[in-house]
Amino acid sequence: MQSTIAQPIWKMLPNLVKDVNTLFVKQFVDPSLGNSSYLIASKETGIAAVIDPQRDVQKYLQAATELGLSLMYALETHLHSDFISGSLELADALGQSSPFQIGASARAGLEYKYTPLAEGDRLSLGDIFIEVIETPGHTPEHISYAVYQQGSNVPRALFSGGSLIVGGVGRTDLLGDDHTEALAHAQFHSLHDKLLKLPDEVIVYPTHGGGSFCTTTASKERVTSIRQERKNNPMTQIRAEKEFVKRAQQNLSTYPTYYQYLRRVNQGFRRILPELPAFSPLTPASVRQQVEQGAVIVDIRPARDFNAGHIPNSYGIPLATPLGTWAGWVVPFGSPIILLADSPEEREEATRQLIRIGYDDIRGYLDGGLEAWEKADLPVSTWRLISPSRLLEWLHRKTDSPLLLDVRQRNEWVQSHIYGARHIEAGSLVNAIDTLPPKDQPIVVHCARGNRSTIALSILEQKGFRNLFALEDGFSSWYAAGYEIIHGGK
Repeated sequence: MQSTIAQPIWKMLPNLVKDVNTLFVKQFVDPSLGNSSYLIASKETGIAAVIDPQRDVQKYLQAATELGLSLMYALETHLHSDFISGSLELADALGQSSPFQIGASARAGLEYKYTPLAEGDRLSLGDIFIEVIETPGHTPEHISYAVYQQGSNVPRALFSGGSLIVGGVGRTDLLGDDHTEALAHAQFHSLHDKLLKLPDEVIVYPTHGGGSFCTTTASKERVTSIRQERKNNPMTQIRAEKEFVKRAQQNLSTYPTYYQYLRRVNQGFRRILPELPAFSPLTPASVRQQVEQGAVIVDIRPARDFNAGHIPNSYGIPLATPLGTWAGWVVPFGSPIILLADSPEEREEATRQLIRIGYDDIRGYLDGGLEAWEKADLPVSTWRLISPSRLLEWLHRKTDSPLLLDVRQRNEWVQSHIYGARHIEAGSLVNAIDTLPPKDQPIVVHCARGNRSTIALSILEQKGFRNLFALEDGFSSWYAAGYEIIHGGK
């Protein structure tokens, strides 16, 4: 149901919102995906909108109720590749009798009821209004939202989605090589012909930020201004279009494989999840049967616990890796999933991260965890940890030396790595299996601290490798021991 404005609440909750004249903004940060969504409202009317909502929408509904807001809009900046929009969930929660609208670019071609938006269109929150700016580049249909006070021709805030971000711009290669260059040209014009012509004092609220694979920025800041970006953003300082297009295509990281599916999912009418699903406990026998029928086990326990004992051929993806990004990288999209976790709280967080990226088919969780599996006399696999000193000694042998496999991201490898190591990113390992040595040769895997190496070891085990080791505490332990490292690499 729609809530109504309760004026005193604004003065009671100064830490929950940021006041930009009469505009209130509450930011919701998802560090696992590196994104922000926003609840915005007029303090005079209490009319509100959510910009780029995630699928677990209860947080927006709860905040609106607590603040006495009336939700009127869910506004999308673009068709997301990295998470499923929560606009349909908000519309479902508010009901058909509500005046609530979903707004998105007219070019998005959504297959459900929405308000198509184009350059110059305006949406009212009462004494403030939102104006649409078409900003293609990150995606072809991308739009941004400038927010004005009625009677003013100077915007107070800009919600820039994946167009202008802190210290960079959204990458233009997510739709494939055939579109990358054209989108980079579009990004140049969106930036220089439109966004950088806004006044210096405009506050910028991007959706993508540090930690998102939709951008290559490493900035931890999630709010900026036109002044700051004009002064500090290296991409805004490139005035020549040709050079901008060239730079926009350089040094791009790989990105999770599930990205190829979500743009289409967000475009169509999909399953609506009105609340976070609750899943049933499963017996070891049931888990084993479902695995035989095609389900996969995703074990979210810490890396050390997984290494010490796990169900054979399960995916070891520690919750903090983060789970959402890496499950979407290595678990085939659409797979039925069974969770193995230490606590109900961890299962809930895992479920939240998984449904945000479209992994809906969660069958349940192993009741009693690994202990119950062992009590049922079912097989358990282990991997051996190896210390930096022991690894150093082993690598210096002339015979029987292991393959040292570094599964960090390319930028980490280039910065520094262990001499003699081979580099394959964890997310690319499945496609490189045939390039590895015989399956009986020892392999020592490492990442920075251990989480991603657990993922890589899971994949190797699934492909039949059995002589597997994990470098204890990863590259960080080797570095802390003072052993030789190499700077630079291809």
